[in-house]
Amino acid sequence: MASVHEYKRLENKIVQKVINAVIIIAGFIASVFKAIGRFLTRRYTLVFVPHSEKKVYNLHVTVLSICCFLLVVAGILGAFFWYGASYSNNMYTISNKDGRLRDTQASLDQLRDETALLLREARNFENALTNVLSALGIRSRSTTTQNARGDLSSFLGINESADDLLPEVTALRRLSVVLSESVDPILELGNLLDSQSALLTEIPSVWPVKGGIGHITMFFGQNIHPIFGQYYIHRGIDIATFRAGDPIIASAEGQVVTAEYTADYGNFIIIRHKHGYYTRYAHMQNFRAQVGQLVQQGEVIGYIGSTGISTGPHLHYEVHIGSDVVDPYRYLTIRSNLARQGR
Repeated sequence: MASVHEYKRLENKIVQKVINAVIIIAGFIASVFKAIGRFLTRRYTLVFVPHSEKKVYNLHVTVLSICCFLLVVAGILGAFFWYGASYSNNMYTISNKDGRLRDTQASLDQLRDETALLLREARNFENALTNVLSALGIRSRSTTTQNARGDLSSFLGINESADDLLPEVTALRRLSVVLSESVDPILELGNLLDSQSALLTEIPSVWPVKGGIGHITMFFGQNIHPIFGQYYIHRGIDIATFRAGDPIIASAEGQVVTAEYTADYGNFIIIRHKHGYYTRYAHMQNFRAQVGQLVQQGEVIGYIGSTGISTGPHLHYEVHIGSDVVDPYRYLTIRSNLARQGR
């Protein structure tokens, strides 16, 4: 039992010491706050003495009021510097955005210039396409028309849209329509050119001397015979390279139906072509093709010579349609005429 009483007394002592310590600390804290309170409530007098003999002004202030004033001034200065830094940052951001805006505007102006150039070229393209299609009898689905001023906007149907789209956007949409409407006519034109190219291989439209060399020394029609000196109808054209042995080619694809020698034509070949055409190649040095052979346009069939009634090495070239003899030169100029029309 004695030990229990000792523990109780020890516990009471400890509790009493803790209470005393708390009281001491509380008293210290209270004294500190009292000291701070006394310091803050300490009064000072500011005296304003004018240089004249007017009344002297006294201003009574406390340390607390001075601290509050300093805090207010510090807050105002801090806010001033914060807003100043924020303003500078905003001005820098605005300056950067203004620079990007100027760059964007310059790019937009360049885009507008390029768009205007594209639209002008589109107008030229559509005019040229319309003219070509009209010449070939092909109808275009495009309904675009030009007004009296020839204004590009009117030509392409450019109007301000209800949703305030840029005129260039509307113009590009119209250009897209024009190009899409041009696809079918161009495909039809390509098919026509393909068929025309095929047709040109079936009619005698190629110069009958390989490499396009030689000159016409006598044209089709009425001429003076170089040997007999009398007027006669020359049934073809004479082409001379001023030497023998130059290759003669088929002016169109067909089948060789004659390859023989006569006293007037010498060695000659006749080729039958499609559409009722026949061609004759006379005064040849020798043959390269045989009767019954199928030849392609541009294929060598013989060589220039001076056989038969001839004054020198040359090719006598004729074109027949059925039983009629026609001027070969008109067929030899078909390709060049088409090329000029295409330009």
